[in-house]
Amino acid sequence: MTVKTILLIILVLLFSCKKNEKNFSANDSKNTNSNAPKGMVLIKGGEFDMGSNAAKASKTEYPAYKAFVKSFYMDETEVTNDEFAQFVSETGYMTVAEKPVNWEELKKQLPPGTPKPDNEMLKPGSLIFEPAKEIENLYDITQWWTWSLGADWKHPHGPQSSSEGKGNHPVVHVSYEDAEAYAKWAGKRLPTEAEWEYASKGGESNGSYAWGDQLVPNGEYLANFFQGTFPRDNTKLDGFATTAPVKTFPANKYGLYDMIGNVWEWTSDWFRYDTHARNKLKSNQATCKNPQGPSQSYDPNEPLVSKRVIKGGSFLCSEQYCSNYRPSARMATAFDSGQEHLGFRCVKDVN
Repeated sequence: MTVKTILLIILVLLFSCKKNEKNFSANDSKNTNSNAPKGMVLIKGGEFDMGSNAAKASKTEYPAYKAFVKSFYMDETEVTNDEFAQFVSETGYMTVAEKPVNWEELKKQLPPGTPKPDNEMLKPGSLIFEPAKEIENLYDITQWWTWSLGADWKHPHGPQSSSEGKGNHPVVHVSYEDAEAYAKWAGKRLPTEAEWEYASKGGESNGSYAWGDQLVPNGEYLANFFQGTFPRDNTKLDGFATTAPVKTFPANKYGLYDMIGNVWEWTSDWFRYDTHARNKLKSNQATCKNPQGPSQSYDPNEPLVSKRVIKGGSFLCSEQYCSNYRPSARMATAFDSGQEHLGFRCVKDVN
């Protein structure tokens, strides 16, 4: 079996990615509440336009429709390495990336008859961003995603790397079940896609980005994303090649940091390419209240793979490739897969 075939088997678990503006700070938040749990912000419920009809939007974002979410608390930052380390220390939890790949489970998500890869490829590991020297086109993601044995949340770029000294960076290489386990331990849960999108907008109008219609207003970078020529030449005009410490960039009006860029974030919703169309039809033009997502996953491109919705984009999002640093943007990732640019934050119900 060729290396490329092995990579394609592993990568089936990966998503396919194809001052007029205000510089917000936490002090601008109109939703903060002294009764909010430590490190969380009260997000007051309300109605908003979910999805997008804009030209930049992908097909999975269409059509926009009215949605309402009730009040909830949300972590003001993505879960950090230090926070995840405390969880692991107290529970002995081991992430999916730290365990051997279960071939019996993996092959359920592959076309019948797919040959088993070498046992070496089934050892603990995860996907890291490692562009090839020559990039032929932007359609073959195996040119920059590599299965790295020993890559996990403590070794974000492979076994020779370390998260030491990066305690305030978002934890990465966490699968959905890893994120869910942390949330349960913390007495919280993962946000629905509707909750996440509503919070990301920060109470603002439907601009292209969380802060307005300009990606870099007045030359100021308000989020951690990819500048330069993707995927090889990152000019790091925002100051970072990979993750940035949480709270590096301004918060939105709700006091939430890094809702755009830095790392993708898990939501609790199963992914369907037509979720918005189904919700709009179901609501019969009325407001859809507290959307919970579909009962099961379906991606026509990979119908055998169960996927959850991820939101927010990451340090790898580029205008040239996948400009998913927009609140309405949505991508799908296999629920049992983690990557170098995928993390999460939690929410909590308001009693």
